[in-house]
Amino acid sequence: MGKQYWRPGNMLYPVPAVMVSAAKDGEKPNIITVAWAGTVCSSPAMVSISVRESRYSYDIIKESKEFVINLVTKDLAYAADLCGVISGRDNDKFAKAGLTAEKMEHVSAPGIKESPVCIECKVVDEIKLGSHSMFLANVEGVAVDESLLDEKGRLELDKANLVAYSHGDYMMLGKKIGSFGYSVRKKPAKKNTTGKNINKNNNKNSNKNTSTKKSNRTKGNRTK
Repeated sequence: MGKQYWRPGNMLYPVPAVMVSAAKDGEKPNIITVAWAGTVCSSPAMVSISVRESRYSYDIIKESKEFVINLVTKDLAYAADLCGVISGRDNDKFAKAGLTAEKMEHVSAPGIKESPVCIECKVVDEIKLGSHSMFLANVEGVAVDESLLDEKGRLELDKANLVAYSHGDYMMLGKKIGSFGYSVRKKPAKKNTTGKNINKNNNKNSNKNTSTKKSNRTKGNRTK
């Protein structure tokens, strides 16, 4: 079966479904659900979010130049959807969604306490693109729920039950099929257990033969 050719459109799926929290000084904090979010640089750590200028959160982020990206889990999917369809102009989204605003260390914008990973961001640039404006931001810090850390302090993000957004649907992440570099990683050599057993048997037989020879020599000496 062949392919159909469609007009240009956004078909880069799945993408992260995140809740972005922001606040102006002295005003209630707000949450906007964003699908157009991503990593743009590793060093320095940078991210981007794209927001329509008509959205209530746009002016908040533009003025404060700060926001927090909060990862969404299975348990937070309903709240994320709700925060994406009601406006902060008329609603306190934290209250409506049953979420808790949490003080962050590096930015004045609050994080969402119920989210397992909160990424603190400061805007460094805004690029007007068309339907959306993209905020480029430095990552100032990351708050991680301790329940996701193993005994050595390593992050086990698979335990978070994160959600992705795919062409209008919220989806759970699936089964792990590999890790970075697994396609070229050398496989550990298999132990030749059969060969070891043969060697052990040969050694046993050799020891038995040696003992028998010694016994025979001893008996011969006694006869003489």
